[in-house]
Amino acid sequence: MSQQNADNHQYWYGKVEHYLKDDPQFLEIYKSFTEAPWRSGHLDAKTKELLNIALSASPTHLNMATTQDHIRKALNLGATKDEIAEVLKIVSILGVHTCSVGIPLMMEYYGSEEALDDSGYTEEQSALKQKFIDTMGYWNQFRDDLIRMDTKFFDSYYEFLTIPTRRKILEPKVIEFIYIAIDSSTTHLFEKGIKVHLKNAIKYGATQAELLEVFQLTSAIGFHTLFETLPILESEVAKQIKLKG
Repeated sequence: MSQQNADNHQYWYGKVEHYLKDDPQFLEIYKSFTEAPWRSGHLDAKTKELLNIALSASPTHLNMATTQDHIRKALNLGATKDEIAEVLKIVSILGVHTCSVGIPLMMEYYGSEEALDDSGYTEEQSALKQKFIDTMGYWNQFRDDLIRMDTKFFDSYYEFLTIPTRRKILEPKVIEFIYIAIDSSTTHLFEKGIKVHLKNAIKYGATQAELLEVFQLTSAIGFHTLFETLPILESEVAKQIKLKG
């Protein structure tokens, strides 16, 4: 690992080292596992920290302590306020997966029409569908149902989902990396989304090595359990010792 990458990784290590001082074997396991995406440097350090912000701030995770630390680190690495704010706005889009999953299940009870050509839509719906495809590069059945049931809501959904792609504060490949990370997080595991965004990332030039680093960073959020719970354990043990003393 280069010295730069080692320094970028170490800012969590000191905290964990303190709480794992009685278990050096597990500390080495933690260190080896979490250093993996920093060893080769296929993704630059700033991009890694933007991904860590996304993972910590995801609606399915929301770890404020790690979010704050990763925001601080990203700023130190040259990320702008607008770039970090854009990450947070992209992550908030995860809420639309309620429709992605819920509407197809609902339509199992009401019947879902097969995808129609443009003649099956109103003029407004046809234009909205084409605008979505032109911007995002994909379409699927539940959007046919949603656009027919509530065209105005679909328009709001389109604006919400596509604004990061349209205003280009972050490059398209990085946006796709963010989507892959939050969709593949252990707190979400949205397989359909992972597939869509892997395809898009590869279209934008992502390499296998870059994508592996996204998954490696994402896999490490399991250690947030340690960040949150080991201080509690240490505190409670100290109270017990004090009471018995």
